Amino acid sequence: MGTRTRRVELTPAAEDLVCRLTETHGPVMFHQSGGCCDGSAPMCYPRGEFKVGAADVLLGHVSEDVPFWMSADQFAYWQHTHLTVDVVPGRGSGFSLEAPEGVRFLIRSRLLTDGELARIEAEPPLPTGADTAG
Repeated sequence: MGTRTRRVELTPAAEDLVCRLTETHGPVMFHQSGGCCDGSAPMCYPRGEFKVGAADVLLGHVSEDVPFWMSADQFAYWQHTHLTVDVVPGRGSGFSLEAPEGVRFLIRSRLLTDGELARIEAEPPLPTGADTAG
């Protein structure tokens, strides 16, 4: 995605956990579906085990090459925010890879700055699942 404005990043603790999960499970990906409860938590899956929908939006990559996808409905609400994936103690009730570790990923957000928004408006649209192969 080249020099796009970063819309998502990891805290150091989340970065460490993603590295450990990748060592155990191979390449991974994130998907943020929206909804309430654990539906609003970012889920980490082995890459290829979660089918990205045609309307899902690729916000970017974290931890070098880990894609971070978001459902189109959720993106409509969060398109003006910068997301930071963090990890906290406790177990979510989803199928995310970190669950057996006794921790869960969560999102911290802030509004994008005027400068970030201006740069984003000059960039091409974010890729969607319809734009990617497999």
